[in-house]
Amino acid sequence: MEPADTEYKVVETSVVTDEELERILNQTVQQGWLFDGIQFAMGGASKRPAMAFVVFSRTRAN
Repeated sequence: MEPADTEYKVVETSVVTDEELERILNQTVQQGWLFDGIQFAMGGASKRPAMAFVVFSRTRAN
């Protein structure tokens, strides 16, 4: 797959719970996107992430 044939989707959430991440993953995969990864952003002194960015990709329709 050539990079030009790939498109990406990033879903940002400030609700970083297992339920919310599962909802985002299930909903977006059902739309035909493939899960690529999750990036967490930490905030303040808390040990829990303040935000998460869930990354998806798929082959661009021509």
